[in-house]
This record gives sequence, C-alpha cells and structure tokens, in this order.
Amino acid sequence: MGRILAIDYGTKRVGLAVSDDQQIIASGLKTVHSTEVIGFLKEYVGQFEVDCFVLGVPKTLSNQDTDASESVQNFSIHLRRTFPAIKLESIDERFTSILAVRTMIDSGMSKKKRQNKSLVDEISATIILQDYLEQKKNGFR
Repeated sequence: MGRILAIDYGTKRVGLAVSDDQQIIASGLKTVHSTEVIGFLKEYVGQFEVDCFVLGVPKTLSNQDTDASESVQNFSIHLRRTFPAIKLESIDERFTSILAVRTMIDSGMSKKKRQNKSLVDEISATIILQDYLEQKKNGFR
C-alpha cells in the first residue's frame, strides 16, 4: 500500500501533507511555491509510492465556487496529465485555514509562528488529508 498525498493549492504557496504507508496518520510534509509543486511531486513520487493525491477544493458557505476555484481546477488538470497513473480525489476544503490557525493557537504556538503562511498551508493540507482518511475509514470514499 502506498501513501496518500494531500494538496492545499494556492497561486503562491502549496501546502502538502502525506499519510504513512498504512494510510492511517496524516503528517505535514512541506509548503512549496506554486511554480515548484509539480517538480517537487515528481521527485517525491520517484522516491515513494503514492496511491492517491487528495486535492482541496475551495467552496463558499453556499457550496459555490470561489475566486480560487478556477486556478485549483487548472492545477487539477495539470496534475492528472502529469501523473495519469495516480488516482486524484478532491475534498471540500472549507474552513481548513481557520482550523489550521485554531490548531496552532491550541498547541500554544506563538503569534509570530501563527503568522507564517507557509506553516498555515502545511497544516491546512494535513487537515484536508486527515478529513479524507476519516471519510475513507468510515466508508464514505
């Protein structure tokens, strides 16, 4: 069984998280610049078996597309073309940034660290992956 890699795509930064080989635990991996993400993923997939990418899809409270939806959709197309053998799933990413900051506060992180947008993106990707793993465990995927 390979890993599952979650992607919190943004036009500037991309937060990444990965599961363990048993697909139970989600861990933050890295935040990379959006122009470097495909290269990073190629290198990662060359080193580790990845069964699935999970891409966070931004939605409004009323389940409509957001301003970021088009760029995420374009990235999704690029991802499918670059990695046709790897399954691509999407998951609603509403509230992940808010939950990421809340997690940072609850863990006692300093205000300066909480302002680190790269760390917020990585934690958001971890939350996306954890949600996906929970859905999978509970038979919703």
